[in-house]
This record gives sequence, structure tokens and C-alpha cells, in this order.
Amino acid sequence: MAGAGLTYRDWRERVPELLDAAVARWGLTLGEAYPQGAAGHVVRATLADGTPAALKLIFPHREAEHEADALAVWDGDGAVQLAAVDDEGWSMLIERCEPGELLAKSDPEAALDVLIALVPRLWRPVAEPFHTLADEVAVWLDEIPEAWELAERPIDRALLDETMETLAALSSSQGEQVLLHQDLHTDNVLAAEREPWLVIDPKPLLGEREFSVAPIVRDYALGHSRRDVVRRLDRLTSELALDRDRARWWTIGQTVAWMFESSHVDVHAETVLWLRAA
Repeated sequence: MAGAGLTYRDWRERVPELLDAAVARWGLTLGEAYPQGAAGHVVRATLADGTPAALKLIFPHREAEHEADALAVWDGDGAVQLAAVDDEGWSMLIERCEPGELLAKSDPEAALDVLIALVPRLWRPVAEPFHTLADEVAVWLDEIPEAWELAERPIDRALLDETMETLAALSSSQGEQVLLHQDLHTDNVLAAEREPWLVIDPKPLLGEREFSVAPIVRDYALGHSRRDVVRRLDRLTSELALDRDRARWWTIGQTVAWMFESSHVDVHAETVLWLRAA
């Protein structure tokens, strides 16, 4: 998904150069780096006036293309505050979250309470420049069959075909389009000072509200059993007044689309089977 043929390895080799450019651009003093993420590099930074911040470099890929734009829309309401961004949108200064503990380390029931409170705060009726959920589904439908073959068919073909058919139907029958964080799980919420918990790492899309619960329902850090998964679906859809069946199938669809690049394919396949039976 990298732009202009840039591989992740190529990008990692450029990180020191990108850090130097950010220091020169914003007059930063850099501190300790945070643990390396899957598609980014984040380091503690201090502005010239002494303000603490975090410098985030993003590996250019489709899902994160408008991350800074989403943070600008939310403007610190439930999410980290954007302080500055470069012209291309792949290097940004954001609010530093301290103590910065992951929500994933909290009690699962308390963590779900936090997520249920955060989700609707991110729903914003905006338009440009974001990709749409319909656009994303079109990409998934093109990529899923080959990925399924390469992953040695972790779910049966009948379920794969049903999922693809349902994704197409959901995509063409959506409700109101709002800004969504399509990767809102417990590793993307941090303990902070300005608010108890703040959302990070948006992979923004414009789509219907029911889709927004998908990454939470399939978040195995909140418990991985049929009972856990179905209970999360029921709580989220009930308390956020969402259509349960559409949310269930959006979760199945995104889980199938994303599972092939995961190191936990079998775990995600179980989630899909439990939701299909739910």
C-alpha cells in the first residue's frame, strides 16, 4: 500500500533523515523514541518554548493518508491534539500523552466502557478529503480472494463468498456518512492528562456509524471467546443505538479483509465464525 513503490524497509532506512528534517522544520529537541509501531515511528520531542510533544513519522500508505486531517477535525475532542503537520501529511507534531499507558492494559469491562464513550465523539459529518468506506470495500473485494489463497484458506470458500457479497450490499446501502476511526481498538487509546483517555493513530474513513464498532468487537485484548465477542457486539450496538446485524457483518467483513496480514490469522478466523453464528 505504500505510495510511489516505497517499501516499509526503504522507509525505515530514511527515518534518521526524516527526523533531521522535522528537527530543522520545527526547532525540536528529540528525546526517547516510543516502542516501534507497525507503520510509524514516534519519538518524544520538546518545542523551542519548552512545550512537550510527540513527533510522529508515518509510513506512507492508503489507510493513514489523511491521519492529520482527522486529528484536525477532532481538534482534541477525545483524540490527541494535532500541533503541526508537514506539507505531505506524513510527519506531524501531536500532543504527548502522559502517562501513556495503553487502554489494552486495563480491565476489559472498564476498557469497553471507555471505548463506548469515545466512539460517538469521533462521528463528524464532514466530507473532503477523506476516503470513503465504499472506496475501501472496493479495494477489499479486489484483494480478498488472492489473499485468502496465499493464507492457505483460513475460512471456507462459502463463508468467504458470503462475506464478499454482504460487503458489497452493505457498501451500497449505507446510512449517513460520518468520520470514522477504522482502527479504534485498545492499543490505539492512551492514558493522558488533559483527558483520562485519548485516541491515537486514526485510519480515517467516511462511512456509516455501524462500521465504527468493528475493530472493537474483534479486539481480542478485550477477551477472546464466543461469549466475549458477542457480548461486545451486543453492548456496543445497544448502547450506541446501532443496527446490530449491519454492525455484525461490517465486523466480519473488516476482520476478513485485514486478517491475512495478521500474525494471528487463526484468532481472527474464530471471531468470524462466532459472529457468523451470532
